[in-house]
Order: sequence, then C-alpha cells, then structure tokens
Amino acid sequence: MKNTIRLGVVGLGNVAVNNYLPFLSRQEDVELYCCSRDSEKAKACAERFGIHACSSLEELAQLQLDAVFILTLEPFHYETACRLLTFSPKRLFIEKPLVARNGQADVCEQDFFDALDLLKRAKRAGTEIAMNFNYRFFDQMIRLRRIVEERKLGVLRQSSWLVHYACWSHCLDLLRWFGGEIAEVSAVGGSCCGTANLRGQDLAGAFTTKNGGCGTIVGTAGPAFELPLYRVVLQFERGSASFSDLDVELQLEQAGLPYRESFTLGANRSRWDQYAASFEKSLSAYLDSVRTAAPAPVGGLEGVRELQLEAALRRSAATGGRVNLDREFPISL
Repeated sequence: MKNTIRLGVVGLGNVAVNNYLPFLSRQEDVELYCCSRDSEKAKACAERFGIHACSSLEELAQLQLDAVFILTLEPFHYETACRLLTFSPKRLFIEKPLVARNGQADVCEQDFFDALDLLKRAKRAGTEIAMNFNYRFFDQMIRLRRIVEERKLGVLRQSSWLVHYACWSHCLDLLRWFGGEIAEVSAVGGSCCGTANLRGQDLAGAFTTKNGGCGTIVGTAGPAFELPLYRVVLQFERGSASFSDLDVELQLEQAGLPYRESFTLGANRSRWDQYAASFEKSLSAYLDSVRTAAPAPVGGLEGVRELQLEAALRRSAATGGRVNLDREFPISL
C-alpha cells in the first residue's frame, strides 16, 4: 500500500486551477490542502477537486505537510514563502520567477537579493526550495539534451534568443541549462510595450559564458500571443540546433551528416497541449522526489541563478556598462 503524501497549494489563480490541481488531484496517493485570500475561490476549488480548504496560510502551514506549492501571483512569492518558512516546512515548490515584486516582465535587482535571502532563510529552517522550470520537460528539450550528449556535439559556442516576456525566465533557465553559467553581460533597454497584464521594457543583451561561449538575447512583451513566443538558435562545436514556440519544432544539423533533421508536432497536437503536458511531466518528477525523499529535480538555486542573470542584464542596461555576474551579484549561501 502506498504511503499518502500531503501537499498544500497556496494561490488558486489560472495556473493552479488549469495546470496544477487537475494533475495533483488525480494522484491516488496525494492528499491536497489549499489556501487563498479569496475564501470563495478556495471553497469552489475544494468542491471541484475534492480537496481540503484552509481558512488561512497559518492554518495550512501548521499541518506540517510534505510539500507546499506557492502559486500566487509573482509579487507575492517572497512574502508568502517567508511566512511559511517561520513554520519550517519540509519543502516549498515555487512557480517562476522565484521572486518578482513587479511581475515577470519587470524583474529588478532587489528581486535577486530577496531570492538569495529566501534561500538563506530556507537553509536555516531546514526547508528545501524547488522551482518549476517546466520548459526543461518539453519533448524537444529532452530530445536535444539527449542528442547533444549521445552524439557528443560539444560545448555551446554561440546562441541567439528572441523571447516574449511570458517565457522569459524559462528561456534564461534554458540558456544556462544548455550553455552553462553566464560570466558577463552587456545590455541596452528599449521602449516599454505589452499589455496591461504583461508589460515591460524591451531588453537586448550580449553575454559570455564561463566555458568560452557567447551570444545575444532579446526580451520583449510586444509580439501578439498568436506569434511564436520565442525563437532560439544554438551553435555547438559539432552541430547546430534551432527551436521555437512552446515545444513546436526542433531543427538539427550535425557536422559530417549531409541532411537536416526536423522534429515537429503531430497534426493533432498544439503548442498549448505541449505546454500542459510539460506541467504534468515536471510535477510527476517532483512528486517522485517527495515520495522517495530525494532532491528536487530543479532546486531553488536554479531560480536564484536565473534572477542573477536578470539582475545583471537590468543593471547593464541602466548603467551602460558591462556586468560581471559573480563580482556584482555574488551567490553565497
């Protein structure tokens, strides 16, 4: 007989209702508790998904659950996590970005320092912090990682990234996942564009990596959602890859092969199907780590390093100078 794992969900917005609760509530060995500032929303979710609604964050925290998911709006991640950490929870799983007081399209330097503080508080409380960088679980990303390793394509030497801010923190994480840690950046800012719900200043940056690579990255909230949300080109030592738009396609060329490989979605799949599936795969991997008391697939440090890169880009755009990440935004835990 499987042991029951008890999970809490804080924040019941669209991402929780559409991408977390449907999957988590289907797991036979999971017992769910939820909490929201909106008591009516908590009651509705409890009835819809068959879970327990708590009247306050403190009530949920006192249950000493196996893990708590922080799915609030980005500006409330830090405050919510700090309140929970006073109860020394076993594990916290936090949506991206780890901290973003002004929202994901307008990350500032203080977000990095708050995220670093959050990890230090978690360390003192004995709490593991995990991140949901679910783009790592896209089929094409898993395929590309496997191909790079199995075919020995080598180090990522150059790359270019054109990214909508809706996918920004995910793509910065993928940049590090494929290319290694960033050494320095130099950036400029553009106009402010987007919608009322997602608006920020355009950003264009150049970067170098610690393993000798370099590249460019552009962030914007301008393009319509109907258009590709990102376009990426990666140049490895012995191969080149390009991919775009929520797991839609992957193009691959390899030195010594006289053809190009193309991997695309089937006719009955959409990018939003792939997006939803990536949540299920990332959550499944995380639940397995909870069940086996293993480290989380994506730890909180990954969230801090993503914000380190964001902070460096913002500082460079503001000052007009080159920024060394380790010197100006050191990570010490």
